[in-house]
Amino acid sequence: MSERPASAGDVGLQDVPRGRGKDGDQRTKSNMIRVFISSTFTDMSSERKALLEKAYPEVLAFCRSLGLVFEALLGNRYGERCLPRRVPEKQFELLLSKLSKNRDGAALLTRWFLRDDNAVPPSYVLQPIACGDPGPESEPRRDTETTLLQLLRTAANAAAAGELTAEQKQALLTSVLERELELGLLADGGDRSALLFVREIPRQRARDGPKRFARFLDLSAGGVLDADAQRLLAALRSRLLAAPTPGLNLHSVELCKGGVDPKRREHATYLDAVCQQFVSQMKAGIAAATDGKRGKTWGSIADGKKEISDGVRAETGRHTPMTTGVHHGVRGREGLLGKLCCAMWESTNVQHGPLVVHGAPGAGKTALLCRLAAELRGVLGAGAAVVIRLLAARHPHRPDIHHVLRSICLHICQAAGMAPPSFTLYTNIYIYIYTHYRDVLLEVSRRGNPLLVVLDAVDQLSDRHHAHRLRWLPAVLPPNVHLVVSMDTDSEAFANVRLRLKNLVGGSFFEVERLSGDEGKQIMDSYLRASQRTLTAEQSAAALQCFESTGSPLHLRLILSAAKRWASFTPLTETRLGASTQEMMSQIFLTLEEKHGKELVGGALGYIALAREGLLEAELRDVTSLDDDIISEVYRDSLPPTPSLIRLPPLLWARLRWDLEDLLEERWTDGVAAIAFKSRRLSEAVSARYLTSERRGRSLRILAEYFLGQWSGKLKPVALPGLTLLLADRKVPPQPLWFAPGLANVRKLQELPYHLLHAGLWVELQQEVIGSAEWLFCKSRVCGVSSVIQDLDQCSQYLGCIETSLLRDALVLMEPSLDLLDTHMDMSLFYTELLARLCSLATPFPSLIGRLCSHCEEWLLTCPDPSLVPKCSFLLPPGGALQHTLSGLQGGVLCVDASVEAELLVAGSDDGVVAVWSLADQQLLHSLLGHTGAVLSVKVRGSPAHCLSLAADGSLRRWSLTDGQQLLCIQEALPVGSAPSSVHLHLSDQLIFVYTRTQVKVWKLEGAELLSSSCNDDDGDADDGDEDGDEDGGSVVLGVLGESVVTLCASGLVRISHPGGEAPTVETRQENSQRRLTVVRSVTLPRRRKVFVVSKAGFLHQISKTGKWTANTFPLVPSLLSVTEDEKILLAGSDRTLSLFNIDRNSVDGFLDLQHDDSVLSACVSSDSRLLASGAADQLIRIWSVTTGALLDTLCGSDTPVTSVLLYNRFVVSASTDATSVHLWNLNYDTRHKPTAHVPAGCAHVAVTKDADRVFYVRQQSQTEVISWNNNTDSVIMSLKQPLLLALGFALLVLKLGFLFEGVLCAAFSDNDRFVFTGSQDRTVKVWDVSSGDLLYVQYVYSPVVRMASFRSGFVALSQQGSVIREEFHCPDRVRPDYNPLRNVRAQYRVTSRDRGNQDGQPSYDYRDFNPAQLDLDRMGALRDKPSATCRIL
Repeated sequence: MSERPASAGDVGLQDVPRGRGKDGDQRTKSNMIRVFISSTFTDMSSERKALLEKAYPEVLAFCRSLGLVFEALLGNRYGERCLPRRVPEKQFELLLSKLSKNRDGAALLTRWFLRDDNAVPPSYVLQPIACGDPGPESEPRRDTETTLLQLLRTAANAAAAGELTAEQKQALLTSVLERELELGLLADGGDRSALLFVREIPRQRARDGPKRFARFLDLSAGGVLDADAQRLLAALRSRLLAAPTPGLNLHSVELCKGGVDPKRREHATYLDAVCQQFVSQMKAGIAAATDGKRGKTWGSIADGKKEISDGVRAETGRHTPMTTGVHHGVRGREGLLGKLCCAMWESTNVQHGPLVVHGAPGAGKTALLCRLAAELRGVLGAGAAVVIRLLAARHPHRPDIHHVLRSICLHICQAAGMAPPSFTLYTNIYIYIYTHYRDVLLEVSRRGNPLLVVLDAVDQLSDRHHAHRLRWLPAVLPPNVHLVVSMDTDSEAFANVRLRLKNLVGGSFFEVERLSGDEGKQIMDSYLRASQRTLTAEQSAAALQCFESTGSPLHLRLILSAAKRWASFTPLTETRLGASTQEMMSQIFLTLEEKHGKELVGGALGYIALAREGLLEAELRDVTSLDDDIISEVYRDSLPPTPSLIRLPPLLWARLRWDLEDLLEERWTDGVAAIAFKSRRLSEAVSARYLTSERRGRSLRILAEYFLGQWSGKLKPVALPGLTLLLADRKVPPQPLWFAPGLANVRKLQELPYHLLHAGLWVELQQEVIGSAEWLFCKSRVCGVSSVIQDLDQCSQYLGCIETSLLRDALVLMEPSLDLLDTHMDMSLFYTELLARLCSLATPFPSLIGRLCSHCEEWLLTCPDPSLVPKCSFLLPPGGALQHTLSGLQGGVLCVDASVEAELLVAGSDDGVVAVWSLADQQLLHSLLGHTGAVLSVKVRGSPAHCLSLAADGSLRRWSLTDGQQLLCIQEALPVGSAPSSVHLHLSDQLIFVYTRTQVKVWKLEGAELLSSSCNDDDGDADDGDEDGDEDGGSVVLGVLGESVVTLCASGLVRISHPGGEAPTVETRQENSQRRLTVVRSVTLPRRRKVFVVSKAGFLHQISKTGKWTANTFPLVPSLLSVTEDEKILLAGSDRTLSLFNIDRNSVDGFLDLQHDDSVLSACVSSDSRLLASGAADQLIRIWSVTTGALLDTLCGSDTPVTSVLLYNRFVVSASTDATSVHLWNLNYDTRHKPTAHVPAGCAHVAVTKDADRVFYVRQQSQTEVISWNNNTDSVIMSLKQPLLLALGFALLVLKLGFLFEGVLCAAFSDNDRFVFTGSQDRTVKVWDVSSGDLLYVQYVYSPVVRMASFRSGFVALSQQGSVIREEFHCPDRVRPDYNPLRNVRAQYRVTSRDRGNQDGQPSYDYRDFNPAQLDLDRMGALRDKPSATCRIL
């Protein structure tokens, strides 16, 4: 069996990132079965064919590649005794000395074996024998080999005892088959699980001479029986039969016409017996080998406890051996290494920036960083942790930055002994990853242990989350924490990192320059010494001269890969050196083509380059067998042994694989090894050389057909030279989606979507992948929802299909909850949520979404377990105007501002955090921390990008939006505890103004110098009140015009002062006015140099900067007052009306009154004054035409009152003081998938009719108006002005339902009274069995369900967000005993008190395996000891 990795022993997980583990400890257990067949070829061809046709498929179906089994077939031939290709110098010269009397024989040996002084020690190498002796009297190739081998055997037999070792003699005298058996079955401690098949021929008729059985017997060159071979075979058979082999199988077969004929009954019986024995014994051996010794089954979706340490160990196990292998034997770069170490040492105790290593592709950055990590493990001390990630190690796969950061966080926590983060408890996991990443670095710094994080090739990250912009890269690191990143100099990532770290350019950037000639010589000597090779002086000079033209380590590595195969007699003209890395690759490929064939080399390398995750060796042999061009080249000069069964001969791939050892590597993932290129540039070179447009398309199609299983069990036509079209079975395995229940085909999930898409097989793509609900679930469960989203992203780019985009958006909406469940997601949950989001889109998009919805519904209705089947879309559907929900805050959003020029959006929350997002890609850039009170106002300046924030803690802070650093902090900028409506922040070209109703403070924009501060003490603490009056006297600040402050004095005088300049103060008073002005709202018009003030008396006052004051009647008392950017329109909101006024020179004329269904809270007009967006308390955003007043659109989905709106470039930004997120809406959306409107969220009273056609609701507790909502048309029917009592009654039965999670809000019986549906505060719907009280089903609906009524075979309910839920409940007659309704519920708990034992004598219970479907009434008593939310049905 295969060799299993040793256990880690006493090496703890904390030791792994500190470099104390062994490389072997990092390897995962193998999940592969590799069957090695050792037999002679011609006499066992029938048995081999039978195994291939009958036995292999059955074993493959039992277990598709899991371990290592040695299997041998032995017939009546002893096997070929081959010439040794290389003979050590001393041994060869000893053999020559034994042929002193045979001068011709000695001369023949010296002619064919040439001395190679490049080997260490020197050896003699057999020259290629193409057609015998190249002399004039050339002999056939076979005769030459036989003669040479006979000479060597004669000399070996003549050697005295002790002159040759037993191994040296065995290599000359025994066959390849016996040597294989010696190494495996017959060796001490050999593999006891090996299978041995021995076939005997009982008798041979006299007329059947040796030539008739030539394929089954060893014959000499003259055609007579080889007595020596028969003697050796008899001895070998005796040893095998005497060996304790459990898997011994003896067969006796009488040959017919010199062979085994499968058409004869006795021969067919024999072959069937061989196959049956092979299958049964292989299954038993596999089961015994894997029993209790395996890790997680590859592709299994079975629930199980997923230890964080297992993931960390697996991730570390992938990178640590690679790190060791990359830097092993690397020399040079000591100066650069010293600079890096010095930079880290100097910055250890202070804050510092990351170190950036850059250089040209192939410059050796990876080797440098691996060596740096290895050496610093010892330098930093025993308590230091070193975390390294080689991000280009799995090319062409590009890792996701979120996965990388998550892995690093877990790795550091395990190394430092910190509690690992619970990522799955956060629905917005991406924001949490960024936050926790920073927190982990700070905590490690606080503990004082050094930490080094090395990220190689960050330019190879996937750009899905715009990782190349490096916003995740901290610009400032705490003490004791070091971060080193590398990238190509000409990459986008390097340009971005220079911008991000522009203040640290001097000491933070290190360029990896070309290697010098001396460094190249050191590396070459070290490499050759490790390979036990050397070069002649001329060869060494030529290699170094070629290398010095580039100085590239990759170029040198390719040169050395070729040079170690040079013999000392190889002329320089045959060395094939390339002057550049690309030319050197071309020379290597050319050499391979001449030796193995262009089609085979190009095809094999091309398939490896096209595979997303590499190819397993079995897969590569399969796809090359499906490639007709390769097969035609292989059988160009001879026909296949079996024309009805054609595959690539295994020996051809084995020879090619041997010559590719320096170019390919095995990548182990979950115990499975895939073949891939060692270097990304090798993959690129293969693509450029072999994958032309035509060849790429054909190869992609073959790969797609292979992973579809299209040719499994079918005959594929092929045209061979000299033959007509031939139909042959290629013996490729089937490719089901599931190998067994719960065991997925991971390779199909990884590879098929890419190959179908790029091969242009779009119909198959829609049928097998995009349009298959089973595929979507399977890949989401096994590979993660993010991998499915990436597939759909690529499909959307190429297909331009709106349905694909909608499906992708639906999975984005589902991703947080599915990630939260992690391994607990099952098919019913996935189908239910998918159907609840896409149901409304099934009719307008029937071809894809309609088919998906039908599939989901059919499966749920036939599900063997209880399930809820959605009958409408009650979860947020994809599409519509809502494009993004920007997260990153924990409190309500009080203020927002945007800079279209800088493409930045800034929001301040009531928890003191300022969040900054990019409008270009909607990614969170910074969370600005520093305020201890609610952020009342934010202002963004575009060039340079910075913002100011004003908070209720009295502080004013200025932030850089480039790196998120605080630039300025001014304390006591305003009274602590000020209300948002009373605080204003104004920026001029040179000054900062902060003013409330009673005070103004002015600072210079570039510094903290306070220029002016004025305060009205007569008014007391007026900042806590509203602006609705100032009857108590005192001055009122009306606003700031440019750098002038406009103040209304208690006497009615308006004073216009200039705190930052020397201009005189202007005072003015309203003419013919005796009444004191009571200010309701004011707004400044900087371009018109005016302030508009609305008084409580119903007048609009216009006060100019020059002192001119005019007043006109105003029709309303506004709660909202603002002007457009061009200052041509005045917006005034009062209650449910938003009025628009045209601003003329001295008059303001109303021209539109826009009516709303609830109070207007916010409004904004586009820069071209054509559109207006308004937000109201009914949670809707309305889009109006400013020209006509027409309501153009209504955007629903906010679920909270809209207190802030911004309009820019046909986008709307909305926020609410009651929500922690900011919504981004696109007005240019496809109205076909506009979400349906719903009842406003959070209504005070609500009721649903039994037929579910109408919903009655009261918006607020104080209102007496009842709204009637038509649930079929999603619109308001009428408004009832008289008070109406809303009630929901339901029948009661004496029964108590236990184990409800949190606060029951409503309940309803099913129509047949068998079930009870409950809606709870924990945002779930639960289904109970009335007769037994068992919990049958739990469904998460994202919002508390507040009302519920029975409806047909299910229920209709109303969520707190206002969505109407219609679902049908499907339940089988009998529920299986092991059914667990909580399988889709994930919960975590923390024990905070010590278990003091059972002191009161009461029984104790363990609820870890509790299944509510199997209630134990004794245990329920323990649950009743504390209050719990339950539903009593009386």
